[in-house]
Amino acid sequence: MSKEEDVNTNITPFPTSRAEGSSSLSAGHLSPGQSPNQHRRRGSSVGHINLGDTSSPSFATMPTSNLGRRQLDARILKLSETGSSDMALVNKMIVAFRELTYRHTWVYQFIFLLVCIGLYVISGEDTEIHHQLKRWIIPAYHIEGTDQYGKGGDDFRFVFFYAVFFFFLREFLMCIVLRPLAYSLGITKESKVKRFMEQTYSMFYYGISGPFGLWIMRRLPLWFFETTPFYTNYPHKTHDIYFKVYYLGQAAFWVQQAVVLILQLEKPRKDFKELVLHHIITIALIWNSYRFHFTWMGLAVYITMDVSDFFLATSKTLNYLDSSLTPPFFIVFIFVWIYLRHWVNLRILWSVLTEFKTVGDYTLNWDTQQYKCYISQPIVFFLIAALQLVNAYWLFLIFRILYRMVVGGVTKDERSDSESEEEQGNEKKKKKKKNQ
Repeated sequence: MSKEEDVNTNITPFPTSRAEGSSSLSAGHLSPGQSPNQHRRRGSSVGHINLGDTSSPSFATMPTSNLGRRQLDARILKLSETGSSDMALVNKMIVAFRELTYRHTWVYQFIFLLVCIGLYVISGEDTEIHHQLKRWIIPAYHIEGTDQYGKGGDDFRFVFFYAVFFFFLREFLMCIVLRPLAYSLGITKESKVKRFMEQTYSMFYYGISGPFGLWIMRRLPLWFFETTPFYTNYPHKTHDIYFKVYYLGQAAFWVQQAVVLILQLEKPRKDFKELVLHHIITIALIWNSYRFHFTWMGLAVYITMDVSDFFLATSKTLNYLDSSLTPPFFIVFIFVWIYLRHWVNLRILWSVLTEFKTVGDYTLNWDTQQYKCYISQPIVFFLIAALQLVNAYWLFLIFRILYRMVVGGVTKDERSDSESEEEQGNEKKKKKKKNQ
């Protein structure tokens, strides 16, 4: 065994979270597919369901460059060096911490959240630091004597803080829970492991946000996707704490998604432009609906996206597991997608053309924050219509996959580079290096 191999085997003090760092662990731990008791996985009957994916990759699934791998090797060698001086121990602690944060990409966010929440809890209520942290952690603008909350600039602080929380939650679940889960389920290809982690995280998030949104809708006159209350009770300037936490929490989630997308932590997919457009429209809808008090309409749009995304993520996860439930669940997903993303959203669009003007006040008054008028109507229609066009493009891809599944032909989706293509590319790179 070479010196570097010996170091990788015996010195590495932390379990890895990234594929490129996984060489430090035994092959038996990372590659159950290589075990003599492991059966070859069959091909999926549906193929790649790589469409309509609005989730962004995480730091835990980002590729590592050659420079990053060299830095990893340098850190491991640094940890293997002997030294008894105080400075050598300090340097080792610094290198060990860097290695920890490299392998566990959630540590920085965890420290930030822990410090903020800890200071908020232990500081006295009359202290300035408690007052300042409260503006970041707790929903602001409670109206005394009521259960309602208003809106204001501190809501941006709340969104930022919980965007950091969603960074932590995503990285923590992927590193600590979902990667080991993928290996235990027999998923061996690293590209498929990454996709599995992304989709199971989406299942987790949308599995909570979807029912939570429906519960909030059930408590309002909106049930079940009634459009007239959008305008009857406008403007919606205050909300109870559940509505406000839900709405701003969704904003924080989408801000986190947008930041990761901007950083391009993975190779852009073939529908990257559509994905960017979807995020731009979504952020614009969130900001405008909250600022100009169209939040009841925003709630309905949120729910149509979250529930359909849950079924999409579940379909993909079942597909990665080569489950026999994939085809029937995919059919269910198609009906859910068409109903929520098209039928309901088209009803909302139609209400913008009709009820928007005829139900409730239709005037512009900055003093009373009455913005339902001739200026906002085309803006609202344009944003929802643009979202509908992106969804229509993804519906086309859905039907193409359905057609290929029914006729039994080629099941590959052209939306993005498939896992097999990525693996083949990696194999070619390895062979090229060996030949050199």
